[in-house]
Amino acid sequence: MKQATNKIPFRRPTKNDILPITANLIPVFGVAFWGWSAIEAFTVYAMETLIVGILTLLKMLVAMLARNTREDWYNGSQTTKVGGLFLMVFFTFHYGMFAAIQTSIFSGVAGIEPRGAGPLYFFLNWYKFINEHTAYALCAFVVSYFASNFVPFIVSGDYKKTPMIYLMFQPYGRIIVQQFTVILGSMMLLFKFGIGFMIIFIVVKMCVEMFIDYNKIVGQTVEQMKQNA
Repeated sequence: MKQATNKIPFRRPTKNDILPITANLIPVFGVAFWGWSAIEAFTVYAMETLIVGILTLLKMLVAMLARNTREDWYNGSQTTKVGGLFLMVFFTFHYGMFAAIQTSIFSGVAGIEPRGAGPLYFFLNWYKFINEHTAYALCAFVVSYFASNFVPFIVSGDYKKTPMIYLMFQPYGRIIVQQFTVILGSMMLLFKFGIGFMIIFIVVKMCVEMFIDYNKIVGQTVEQMKQNA
């Protein structure tokens, strides 16, 4: 059995990173120059989590329909065959839990929920927090993710060969970074530390997303699961 490595794999930014970088900068420029509130900006980053989840489900759906085969599922030392629909449902609940925790902490700290609302209010009613400003930024994120992630997934033919369990794990690295950015960023807003701290958080977020090879991390994780099964 191969020894697991603790080294973080890095990558070089590519031209596909241009659109995600632009999308990330729009809320920053909105706060700095276009009269947006910092709360609106971090609300966009919180909703980005939901966009990534929906995109992942769409990729899993395309892969399932294209191959119509059962997939390997690694459960400790056992490997079983499961349907693609099972993996999609599992991802929806598991990823949804992460998104619900993140958005609940953010909305509670930022104080944007109506008085008396439950902890899942933002997660279940995210569409109520979209206004003219956040709509522009969200559209930019949707376009950037489709152009830099979904379209290459289809054009390259990866949807025919990429295991669904690999697709399922893909967004988790980014979701951790997003949680860190949104939750700590909302705390900075609570203490009124200003846009300077917001810019620092977003720059760190973009650098991590650009230079860390999440796909390689997922590949190493899935390979280790295979070896342990």
